[in-house]
Amino acid sequence: MTDTIKEKVKERYAKIALTGNSDCCCMPGECSTGDSLIDASKIIGYDQEELKSIPGAAILGVGCGAPIKFANLKDGETVVDLGSGAGIDAFLSANKVSKSGKVIGIDMTDEMLYTARKNAKEGNYTNVEFRKGDIENNIPVDNDTVDAVISNCVINLTSNKTDAFREVHRILKQGGRMVISDLVTDREIEQGQVNADQWCSCIDGALTKENYIQSIKKAGFENVDVLEERTYMEGEKVNGRKISSLVIRAIK
Repeated sequence: MTDTIKEKVKERYAKIALTGNSDCCCMPGECSTGDSLIDASKIIGYDQEELKSIPGAAILGVGCGAPIKFANLKDGETVVDLGSGAGIDAFLSANKVSKSGKVIGIDMTDEMLYTARKNAKEGNYTNVEFRKGDIENNIPVDNDTVDAVISNCVINLTSNKTDAFREVHRILKQGGRMVISDLVTDREIEQGQVNADQWCSCIDGALTKENYIQSIKKAGFENVDVLEERTYMEGEKVNGRKISSLVIRAIK
């Protein structure tokens, strides 16, 4: 099932990259494009003025929060964005760390990487690069080299959250921070009932809040704090399950 899920995720996000997200995933509200994607991003916490500072094609509305609000990025820092998509958080981070800093976006979907690199070139982002990688198995970044790792509704798509968090722990410097948004549920799906399409929509792969936090601690992180918690999709239940969005910070 793991390989099937991974292929489904690639397929879904390739389509989103090619269509500009006429088929939404992890998005609060109606599937749409253009200004509505900016509105959807505002709903989950993005600053509209900051969004105007980055390439419009980078905004696909596929997140479930705005971890960058809580990351406290500074000039000169090195930042890794997991599941960087078309580049929204990578470009916002690049603006915050300035030319003396560096942002590395990681994605496993060729179509997303192509789109992000095109956006970087058109936006003249010389301090941003995008690398292909599987965040569960091998993030293509050296050990102990990163100040901050951010991610927006991406860890949820992995089959083994603890493995992904171990990779994040490996690349962070001592004292480095992980600030991520993701979805949790009040009831997990049993393994035999998992639907690959629902997994792609960030639903079937969701853990309970307790298990999600435990998977972070198992990876070696300390000071795990929930910075924001709210109901998702206006509190509507999905297949009888309540879904919530969290922003979590953890320290190496």
